[in-house]
Amino acid sequence: MPVPATVIDSLRGYAVSRRAEPFALASGSTSSWYVDVKAALCYPQVLRQVSAAIVALAAAEGIDFTHVGGLTMGADAVAVGVALASDAQWFSVRKEPKSRGHGRAIEGAALSADSMVLLVDDVVSTGGSTIKALEAVRAAGATVVAAIPVVDRGAGAAAAMEAAGVRYLPLVNHGELGIPALGSE
Repeated sequence: MPVPATVIDSLRGYAVSRRAEPFALASGSTSSWYVDVKAALCYPQVLRQVSAAIVALAAAEGIDFTHVGGLTMGADAVAVGVALASDAQWFSVRKEPKSRGHGRAIEGAALSADSMVLLVDDVVSTGGSTIKALEAVRAAGATVVAAIPVVDRGAGAAAAMEAAGVRYLPLVNHGELGIPALGSE
């Protein structure tokens, strides 16, 4: 399913910039291209566009979900936006379980064996954050039906998701944003 040009244009305009010096990403890769989807999603119209596009992609691919979320902080705005656009419940996976209170690894909606989860994230490279969220969701007994990140930087996330047995459908890839894949600069 083609992503609306307005989504790609909004991400190019609000999220993509080039830096003079390469910098390190969470994956360990370096790049001169910075993709800050959180900066783009702070604009309500962009959050609505991206959320609607993710819901439309899931529907076009026959993916039914009751819950949406991923690893904090990258997935948080995406999860809430998609929840509002789809009537699913949202959740957020902590990087480490909370050391006080309930000691939860997952906040927001409670997941159970009946939960059909769509994992989301803002930007992925190797897929490490999505895999961490996947592990927490599976540990909660829920079923992951797919992973739809907003942007895939082209550094192996697809292979990682396939190895984990998760359907992987990035909304936008690096090429659509006009930037090189990580590792090819």
